[in-house]
Amino acid sequence: MNSVFELCTAAKSASYEIALLDTEKKNKILCDIADAIISKKDMLICENERDIAIAKENNMRESLIDRLTLTEARIEAMAEGARQVATLPDPIGTTLSDITRPNGINIKKVCVPLGVIGIIFESRPNVTLDAAVLCLKSGNATVLRGGKEAIYSNMAITAVMREVLAENNVSPDAICLIEDTTRNSASELMNMKGLIDVLIPRGGAGLIRAVVENAKVPVIETGAGNCHLYVDKHANLEMAVNVLTNAKCSRPSVCNAVETALVHADVAESFLPKLKEALSPYNVEIRGDAECARIIPCSPATDDDWETEYNDFILAIKIVKDIKEAIAHIARYNTMHSEAIITDDTASAELFTKSVDAAAVYVNASTRFTDGFEFGLGAEIGISTQKMHARGPMGLEELTSIKYLIHGNGQIR
Repeated sequence: MNSVFELCTAAKSASYEIALLDTEKKNKILCDIADAIISKKDMLICENERDIAIAKENNMRESLIDRLTLTEARIEAMAEGARQVATLPDPIGTTLSDITRPNGINIKKVCVPLGVIGIIFESRPNVTLDAAVLCLKSGNATVLRGGKEAIYSNMAITAVMREVLAENNVSPDAICLIEDTTRNSASELMNMKGLIDVLIPRGGAGLIRAVVENAKVPVIETGAGNCHLYVDKHANLEMAVNVLTNAKCSRPSVCNAVETALVHADVAESFLPKLKEALSPYNVEIRGDAECARIIPCSPATDDDWETEYNDFILAIKIVKDIKEAIAHIARYNTMHSEAIITDDTASAELFTKSVDAAAVYVNASTRFTDGFEFGLGAEIGISTQKMHARGPMGLEELTSIKYLIHGNGQIR
């Protein structure tokens, strides 16, 4: 097992080679990776089952086991994500501006790779492939450090990708995996100044906070998803039930799942019994405020519930007197990830979208769409909740920097 320093050094060396690959070569590698993981899906599922068996022995929650699980359908979706990235425009070398100064100097601003991107993530093995293919297409090398829960899956996926690189006469070190899943390896990666150009944490609030607070290399902060859905007094209640059920139950373990529903008092008595009925097949635990408890059976919500990302079949519900109270609640408790309103009123929709501070704000649609694939970006490397450089699903453009190219004919200052 190579040390973190050795892996980062190897990735740094490979980054210079990757930066020079033309678009056609990069696209071929991505398509070859897609083909390879499909052809080796039985092996990947077998290795994934080793991770799942350990997770069950450790009594991991079912929702988190689902997050960990690779199925044929999910492997096919990973492959399709790689192919979609191959079809996207290559940002590298794109001219962002081109000006000639009065003294005759020509100045171009162009997109260039970041260099080596380090990624610390938790139990979703699809991140291993998603991150690597985005880094490759954008001309970057990557050093991956996944959680112990998915180590066998991550090792298998990485081995497939490195084999494809070698078959294409490209350094396999463009994709490196840190197999040491102790805290020490994460700390070392956070301190690889000069070797890691950008570090991206992808996981729960604790992981993200630890990286942001301790890293000595630049960090792009991806956020936990304490997402809300507000049911306005002008909402189509049938739509609201369908959208909220999807946003909570389709995959509760992911960061774009809704954790809190805010319901206008004028429609609460009509809406909540319908919602309760729709959620019952999923055995969703409802934690509501006093007014919610008056209308439907539920557990009492505490202040902690308003700020909790459950990643489970649990939904907090608060009754609000108007849209301004809903917006104020979101402003206090949200993580600036994804927020939604259900309404047929244009003025309410406009006020909500202008007032709510989040990377993605929805009107009459599920927050589950906050995803690179769904946004047409191919795979994604994470959902950024910061406001500098990258925000929302991070695709190819967010993995680039800029370089100024200046041409003159002997000008001096």
